[in-house]
Amino acid sequence: MQFLLAAVNAKYIHSNPAVYSLRAYAGKEYGKHIAIAEYTINHRAEYILADIYRRNPDAVGFSCYIWNIAMVLSIVKELHKIMPALQIWLGGPEVSFDAESLLKDFPMLTGVMTGEGEKTFCALVKYYLEKETGAGGNSGPHYIPGLVYRFGSTIIKTGERDFTDMESLPFLYEDLDSFKNRIIYYESSRGCPYKCSYCLSSIDKKVRFKEAETVKKELQFLLDKKVAQVKFVDRTFNCSHAHTMAIWEFIQEKDNGITNFHFEIAADILTEEELRLLSIMRPGLVQLEIGVQSANSETLKSINRFTDMDRLKKAVERIHKNGNIHMHLDLIAGLPFEDYTSFGKSFDTVYAMKPHQLQLGFLKVLKGSPMYEKAGSYGIIYTDAPPYEVLYSKWLPYDRLCKLKQIEEMVELYYNSSQFIHTLSVLEKAFRSPFAMYERLAEYYEEKGLFVSSPSRVYRYEVLLAFACLWDAEHEALYKELLTYDIYLREDMKSRPVFARDLSVYKKQIKALQEDKTVKRMHVDIFSYPVWEDTVEGCMEKREDTAVLFDYQTRNPLTKEAAVKIKVL
Repeated sequence: MQFLLAAVNAKYIHSNPAVYSLRAYAGKEYGKHIAIAEYTINHRAEYILADIYRRNPDAVGFSCYIWNIAMVLSIVKELHKIMPALQIWLGGPEVSFDAESLLKDFPMLTGVMTGEGEKTFCALVKYYLEKETGAGGNSGPHYIPGLVYRFGSTIIKTGERDFTDMESLPFLYEDLDSFKNRIIYYESSRGCPYKCSYCLSSIDKKVRFKEAETVKKELQFLLDKKVAQVKFVDRTFNCSHAHTMAIWEFIQEKDNGITNFHFEIAADILTEEELRLLSIMRPGLVQLEIGVQSANSETLKSINRFTDMDRLKKAVERIHKNGNIHMHLDLIAGLPFEDYTSFGKSFDTVYAMKPHQLQLGFLKVLKGSPMYEKAGSYGIIYTDAPPYEVLYSKWLPYDRLCKLKQIEEMVELYYNSSQFIHTLSVLEKAFRSPFAMYERLAEYYEEKGLFVSSPSRVYRYEVLLAFACLWDAEHEALYKELLTYDIYLREDMKSRPVFARDLSVYKKQIKALQEDKTVKRMHVDIFSYPVWEDTVEGCMEKREDTAVLFDYQTRNPLTKEAAVKIKVL
């Protein structure tokens, strides 16, 4: 008997810890009967079908999420045609809340594993093995909690399974060969103490932690292997101060100078002790994802999210000043009581915190979430197909949502890319607010047809220059300097940007600098403005020409900018 666990990931660099956890929990006794196959949504369905067919399993289980469910169900239909005897199971958050409907709509499905799957899957494999030897009988796995399955013409629901003891979960990464060049996902807890209505974690309010010593032992293995990144999937990592400190103190003490740890946290509950510890960490050791979602108090209340916004701002500001931790702040468009103007204010509030990335997300109305039950009363209309994304609401009409989609793209191209940091910090002052700047930039892209043509990376600098001159023509020379500075911070260009000024009159000075052994392999450029200063006021007055040396061998671990040295001519 061979049971294949199939994962269809969003990208190649992603891995699927769920299928590895199921196999690991099944242990040595059943592990030899379990295989894993990982694909991506970019694979052709024909490739996946052919690969499963070649493997010739007796049963297959697909791990289902909003990003892959459409593809999985399409594959399931075709798979049944070429392997009609194959037992097909589904599991994961996307199928746990409408399992009976799925079985009715897809008669080729054998069943669905609901909730946490480790114990359920282990019992299911045991059932199949016993059935193969004749010990399991023919009554079906009705005694296994956590299943909804087809038995003849009847759909049987076996009832919910109790939560899994975190200490019973085996370590997934003893063999790292399968995870080469992939993100390592790690969970030290399950559940969430908060009740955010748009999140499935709001259903599982009981938070369970692995013992700190177990976590340390497992993280030490990953540190010894010098993996690039460990991404904690804990919903709110810092909900327990003792657990947080134990893990953060450990990674600070055992830092190997290479591994980065990603945590999703609630910034407004960070303690003084936690903030002090974060302040002394190596730049790049930790990165934080902070879900702000909205700055509108009525909106936050409606989604059961009770954030102390003042504390959040102060914590983010303090972390930012230390300059050692990459921060990713999230907003969600389409929430109750948040109209276009209100969202713009939320955007400006978060933008002022200067995150390294500002993620503009759009509400997903997930099956089983409280928002799913309340969507009708809020007038929230969303797509029938995954990812069930909001189309409009009482407060946000469809045309405004489309506008926000365009603004999101501008933020991704210009802000989150970190390629225009100094230019944007000056340009935004020509507008009434940062949101207004990205709004106008989106309109400019629309007018010029750039959303369709998708300009290249270098051409985006030229587009931003044209846009800046349209709104602030007085400072055209400054924007050319800033854009030149920004582009060389990231890359030693083989050809000089078209907007960069002619440096032929500085040939002697540049040659003299390049002959200096300490300047070897650096790019040397000349600027007339102190573009390395952050304030507009400091850039307005033209200064004497200054040489800037860009050292690409030494980069900022957070922004990837080249180190800069200043030489006064």
